[in-house]
Amino acid sequence: MSDMFVRQGALDDIHSYPAWAQDLVANCAQARSRVARHELFVRMRDAALDDSQMSTFLVGVWPVIEQFPQYMALNLLKVQYGRTRGHDEARRYLIRNIRVEQNHADHWLEWALASGVTRDDLLHGEVPPETHALSHWCWHTCERDSLAAGMAATNYAIEGVTGDWSTLVCSSDAYEQVFAADVRAKAMKWLKLHAKYDDTHPWEALEIICALMGTNPTARGVELIRSRVVTSYSYMRLTLDHCLDAKDIVSQPMPLDSRPYPAERIRA
Repeated sequence: MSDMFVRQGALDDIHSYPAWAQDLVANCAQARSRVARHELFVRMRDAALDDSQMSTFLVGVWPVIEQFPQYMALNLLKVQYGRTRGHDEARRYLIRNIRVEQNHADHWLEWALASGVTRDDLLHGEVPPETHALSHWCWHTCERDSLAAGMAATNYAIEGVTGDWSTLVCSSDAYEQVFAADVRAKAMKWLKLHAKYDDTHPWEALEIICALMGTNPTARGVELIRSRVVTSYSYMRLTLDHCLDAKDIVSQPMPLDSRPYPAERIRA
């Protein structure tokens, strides 16, 4: 009997996926919730973050926003056209969404500018190690791990929980009202896109991961996927904890090479 996975039910119904994937999502739910409902996002929703916390968040997360298309390009390098249905789906998904993610970088810049963060601070300011760790991790897993694992760490885990916390922030208009009327739409575009329009991307990624893994993968294979998902959540929490504790931001030039260190120097 073939272990090839072909989804039968709705894309956004977890019961449409193999039992191992259902178990994985359930096992990672608590770690995901700790990111999605982090105190930083609760305070952001309530317009209760101070300037240093907000600035640290926008500058600290920028490397991931700016490099996300590159993570996807690293995964695209692993695709072998015509090898399996999973590879063909991954190729279409990654090519289509790389451009989308580039547009998201433009929207993040508008959010930062409306929040009092200068373009120079965003592009050249010092990024705290506690927040830069997430971009190092994403580069490492997308460069070194399997196609399924790299997509699980980024397109499923990070994009999925980002939709969760964006929805939380947008569940009240308190934060939106912080911005002057003439910049409000641009300032909120990144958040609103992720809260409303990007919710299918993580489900599409999960479907591809299941197509790559099949209905009966090895225990080691499933554990690799689980560990990559949970590690992404852990690095996100490290970032958020640091931003919540931020007291001050000092703009300093970044090193000329802001690309993450070579993967062989990074140990997850």
